[in-house]
Amino acid sequence: MRFLITGTAGFIGFHLAKRLLADGHEVQGIDALTPYYDVELKKRRHAILAGSNRFTAHVAHLEDGELIAEIHGAAKPDVIVHLAAQAGVRYSLENPEAYVRSNVDGTFNLLEIMRPSPPKHFIFASTSSVYGANRVMPFRENDRADHPLTLYAATKKAGELMAHSYAHLFNIPTTALRFFTVYGPWGRPDMALFKFVDAILKNRPIDIYGEGRMSRDFTYVDDLVEAIVRLVPVVPERGAASDAIDSLSPAAPFRVVNAGGGAPVELTRFVEAIEQKLGRIAEKNFLPMQPGDVTDTFASADLLQQLTGYKPATPVEEGVGKFVDWYRDYFGV
Repeated sequence: MRFLITGTAGFIGFHLAKRLLADGHEVQGIDALTPYYDVELKKRRHAILAGSNRFTAHVAHLEDGELIAEIHGAAKPDVIVHLAAQAGVRYSLENPEAYVRSNVDGTFNLLEIMRPSPPKHFIFASTSSVYGANRVMPFRENDRADHPLTLYAATKKAGELMAHSYAHLFNIPTTALRFFTVYGPWGRPDMALFKFVDAILKNRPIDIYGEGRMSRDFTYVDDLVEAIVRLVPVVPERGAASDAIDSLSPAAPFRVVNAGGGAPVELTRFVEAIEQKLGRIAEKNFLPMQPGDVTDTFASADLLQQLTGYKPATPVEEGVGKFVDWYRDYFGV
């Protein structure tokens, strides 16, 4: 199949493209190589993908609608996976405009491009952050997600809503996939795992927010990729949901699916897994919650398992171990 993936120099986009190429597919990748974090890391990811003659990289901003339309027209993709976004909850407090440009304007441009020739399946990367102030656990796709706590979450919810309207108006089969704390090798330097490992190996203290009483439904990146691959042929069709847990829209070929394993891990256990792998005890600064943070995330994996027969299950000790091995190799530590 022919895939168009936005964000292929990013953490998740890189892993997905690598898997699809290994499976024999063609991948056209779009990435702006923005300096939100180390551009060299992004270039290294793209360089690995370029080892396949079935991968083509395009350096472009999604905000440049004309250029994206040209790339799309030449690619003629069967499936579009939209992963490119301005990520990070905390950075949205510093540079909110970047989130509107990338996550709202960029997504709008992509939707406009699909109007005349919809793909067989459009998969949109959303986030567990859209559940916001919802305190009902576990988070289910049919729960209300109307109270975002950060602009990042609000822009991702806006993307879901825009995608739903385009699915309804122009018959674009769409799955909005809500990611839950994805981690693993080649991860972003602004993510907790990367920062913790880097600090511990450099004998610096680590900051643990929420006094260490938070928990997250951590999802190992290979598990997320497997979920996406399995969802590609599960194309939403206009019509009634199959049962009470199905989030299929009554008005569009549009469905929301959680991408999480439904097994929250306390932050203290996550840190212990890092310490055990490194053979070092971290010096810890326990700090209050940061603005926009939530105490817990907890995915219901029922719908994902119903649709694909699969749910993420890699233990954090195993996933953390693989990240540390990658970090040591990449930085020569």
